Amino acid sequence: MEQPRLLDQVRDAIRVRHYSLRTEVTYLQWIKRFILFHNKRHPRDMGEKEITAFLAYLAVNKNVAASTQNQALAATLFLYKEVLGRELDWMDNITRAKRSVHVPEVLSPEQVRRLLGQLEGIYQLVARLLYGTGMRLMEALQLRVQDVDFHYRQITVRNGKGNKDRVTVLPDSLIQPLKTHLARMRELHKKDLAEGFGSVYLPHALAEKYPNAGREWPWQYVFPAPTRSADPVSGEIRRHHLYEQNVQRAIKQAASDLGFPTRVRTHTLRHSFATHLLESGQDIRTVQELLGHSDVKTTMIYTHVLQRGGRGVRSPLDRMEPEAGPDRSGSTG
Repeated sequence: MEQPRLLDQVRDAIRVRHYSLRTEVTYLQWIKRFILFHNKRHPRDMGEKEITAFLAYLAVNKNVAASTQNQALAATLFLYKEVLGRELDWMDNITRAKRSVHVPEVLSPEQVRRLLGQLEGIYQLVARLLYGTGMRLMEALQLRVQDVDFHYRQITVRNGKGNKDRVTVLPDSLIQPLKTHLARMRELHKKDLAEGFGSVYLPHALAEKYPNAGREWPWQYVFPAPTRSADPVSGEIRRHHLYEQNVQRAIKQAASDLGFPTRVRTHTLRHSFATHLLESGQDIRTVQELLGHSDVKTTMIYTHVLQRGGRGVRSPLDRMEPEAGPDRSGSTG
């Protein structure tokens, strides 16, 4: 029996482990680039020298971000460990890209108000949710109906970054708009069911444990796509969640129409959520939990952009009496 092609083996290994489709696509792309970099040599005929050369090329010649190099490294490790059955224990020799620390772009409350007002329909609702909860875009789009708790005014984020669950706040001002939206989406789901569809994607373990859950209302996406489409893995016709690039384009266009000098992305609303909470006096540990950061050091980056100056510190000079007034030093220059 003919052995499957290498990339088919990689794809099968990824799906057996129930990785996301996004991870599958990313890993396959990096493995292809690794093979092409070495003139289509088979990875089983290569080793430490070739992997190190490829990763060093990305860091030095292509000047990729540290996160990009880490993606390539993760894909290569998966190939050798899970597909070819080889352990790599020499990682300290790799030239790593330097991780840059950037102060996040943040909008003022007035700019957020104008941006949200510029958006319409479903895109406005998603943007309000991003700013009001601090969720990442994919966390918001992958929300299920049962994750929104109107009684306790909270949202449960499932399998966030790092595969962790967390709870964040549900703004009071979004309760009625979300209820109205979900009422319309429920009618859409009933129509799908009546036409012989209505099943939604579930993670593999849940799909096995609850084979009929995919057709039930609580498991449906809060923001379903306007049309049904074929699942890229199973081929089943389903209603996926709203396409993330459409939300990104809408927010980018709204910011452009307003003439904002700052580069505005969906993640800018998350940055603004955190910064505005800290500006209002909210303690940093609570903000850390709402954002789902593992380390408070990650959350502390937002203190760099507070209106109180460097690192969010108020100078002791400003606490002195009398209040600062005209220059009393006698200097004329």
